Amino acid sequence: MDFLLPEQETPVIWRGPLKYQAIRQFLSDMVWGELDYLFIDLPPGTGDESLSVLQLLPEMDGVIIVTIPSEVSQDVVKKAISFARQLKTPVIGIIENMSGFICPECGAKINIFKVGGGQKIADDMSVPFLGRIPIDPEICEDSDKGNPFIVEHRDSPAAEAFIQIVNNIENHLKEQKKR
Repeated sequence: MDFLLPEQETPVIWRGPLKYQAIRQFLSDMVWGELDYLFIDLPPGTGDESLSVLQLLPEMDGVIIVTIPSEVSQDVVKKAISFARQLKTPVIGIIENMSGFICPECGAKINIFKVGGGQKIADDMSVPFLGRIPIDPEICEDSDKGNPFIVEHRDSPAAEAFIQIVNNIENHLKEQKKR
């Protein structure tokens, strides 16, 4: 939506019906061309946006849920998994973001938001765990510049995590297609 707004500071102040209409237009009126994958980044939880997407794309391959390791996030993610299941949408897996910080000076790992919350949810809810992405300030720097992080920093722990997660997702989807 930010690309369609006249100014960067312009907020989108919409209630449910307007949100639904915008999401429907993005999904049905847009000419996306030939796509291998379409990722839709949604706000956390089980609100209008998530419900609209799941209802408008009933045959999607599934959802990927991103969490941070904290206990508060675990509660929200468990509800999101139950939400997807009630709407008969497969959960491809869980990604634990902000999973530790590796100091660029000394290499020490600091678990700012704890560690293991994503794996715990995956185990508790019988959902695949796709991997952990550590905090890396270069992700922010590259994103702000419009540079792909994994191209600029391919050997970093965060880039290696991204690559492994993508491989896990692709493998899951290939297995799903075989069924």
